Amino acid sequence: MRDPSGLVIRGGTVVDGSGADPYEADIAIVDGRIAAIGRPLPAGATSGVAEEIDARGKLVTPGFVDVHTHYDAQVTWSSQLTPSTWNGVTTVLTGNCGVGFAPSEPDLRDMLVRLMEGVEDIPEVVLTEGLPWNWRSFPDYLDALDGRTYDADVATQVPHAALRVHVMRQRGADREAATEQDRREMARLAAEGIRAGALGFSTSRTLNHRSIDGQPTPTLNAAEAELAEIAGALAEAGAGWLQVVSDFDEPEVEFAMLRRLVEQSGRPMSITLLQADARPDEWSRLLGRIREANAAGLRITGQVRSRPTSVLLGFELSQNPFMGRPSYKRIAHLPFAERVAVLRQPEFRARLLAEAQDGGGRAARRAARWDRMFPRGDPPDYEPPPDASVAARAARGGASPEEIAYDLLMQGDGRGILYLPVTNYAAGNLDVVREMIADPNTLLGLGDGGAHVGIMCDATATSYTLTHWTRDRRRGALFPIAWAVKRLTHDNAAAIGLHDRGLLRPGNKADINVLDYDRLRLRAPEVVYDLPAGGRRLVQRTDGFTATLVSGVPVYRDGEATGSLPGRLIRGPRLAGAQTWV
Repeated sequence: MRDPSGLVIRGGTVVDGSGADPYEADIAIVDGRIAAIGRPLPAGATSGVAEEIDARGKLVTPGFVDVHTHYDAQVTWSSQLTPSTWNGVTTVLTGNCGVGFAPSEPDLRDMLVRLMEGVEDIPEVVLTEGLPWNWRSFPDYLDALDGRTYDADVATQVPHAALRVHVMRQRGADREAATEQDRREMARLAAEGIRAGALGFSTSRTLNHRSIDGQPTPTLNAAEAELAEIAGALAEAGAGWLQVVSDFDEPEVEFAMLRRLVEQSGRPMSITLLQADARPDEWSRLLGRIREANAAGLRITGQVRSRPTSVLLGFELSQNPFMGRPSYKRIAHLPFAERVAVLRQPEFRARLLAEAQDGGGRAARRAARWDRMFPRGDPPDYEPPPDASVAARAARGGASPEEIAYDLLMQGDGRGILYLPVTNYAAGNLDVVREMIADPNTLLGLGDGGAHVGIMCDATATSYTLTHWTRDRRRGALFPIAWAVKRLTHDNAAAIGLHDRGLLRPGNKADINVLDYDRLRLRAPEVVYDLPAGGRRLVQRTDGFTATLVSGVPVYRDGEATGSLPGRLIRGPRLAGAQTWV
């Protein structure tokens, strides 16, 4: 690994993460930390410098902090946490949505794999081949990660589903009520994980989260008494936040319960906040309750995306608009090349287009929403106008929506991709998203890096925040670049207790991006087969990242990995300018 003892970033425009106006300065880095910022630098700040990065005409920002990823498996087999790290992320938080792989007894591991496969769309064969399972307890899992190196720092959370299954076994998976003894043991193990270094505890209360065999997540209807005992254990440990995703079917009752957890435990909470088509105004009422809680001194944040939750459709992907039709179901098992050969046949095309959907469930129905389906584009457009949809194209004449979609998917030897916004797009624009991300009681997250590998690639939402919301949007107002950088860096780092990063300040960790802002551009998503067992995943790169540094060491230059892996497991919160526990 390159010696991090001396490096200077020269002449950049510093956007320091505080929200203050950008300014020109040099940055000296010594032993992985920021030694000085200024122009000129203090005498002696550059002594022994081994390397310089020319940042003239570039932006220099803190590294991005991604608080919502699912790299729980990937961190056990890979040192590169792509696609997040291709997009300027230098710290990832895993273990979201209550799913993960620790604690895990050998006879219960298949259950955790089935749950992760269903909830996060990571194929079973990838997990079976890739996971080393060299742990049982959550502290064991951290010890396993502690022996590895990465292109970003890795922080963790204790996942509720794994705890519940570990303690209650099949009763937990069947969502039976926890006994007093069950609750006590789950609380003990959650606190054990926090004391070992986890930054929080996560749980899921949504029907959208199911195992691959269709069973709801074990934590779906966990009682308040169960959650309260676990939250109380975090309070006794003196650390950790609570991360929650919920359907809010009874919004007032559900939020009142979550608010009581924060009030009684004193621990902060982050709640997934999205606009659903079925209840397009409910997000606003939930955000109002979050504001009221903060006004009362209870730290609750809504975790939001800076673009729609989107599904990518394609014949090479997990879903496509024809997946519920009989003819397609008969060829779905074929290897991709053989499937495309059949799809090219005019008689097959005619037969498939004439058929009605026959099963496939909610996913198949959603994948045939012609009015919400758009060509992917290159660069991709995540705020396309309604008249660009497949339905609108068909209405202009010449072909049916089915024909248009089929032909678009067959482009590029059957590798065409269609874009389907699922949430945050009820009005056909991102005005709602603008309100969400502008609110001081929200955090930018939900990129889901490492998950949903066959249907989405939203980990680039970090880069999108900069390109779309500060420069490129044409359908509404923009934000200042300093605001966007603060949201991606300082705000997220502070929310999870990492006060040693997210701000460019002397003494802080030298996690830094050098950006060619004018060249920042998201590339089109693509399919690669680089997971264990040759598993498929969607990835997406972004042009314009001149350099990304972790602990003062360049890990990427002009989008290419340097081979250096200074990233490490994070154990516990951090003080500003220090590596000590708080």
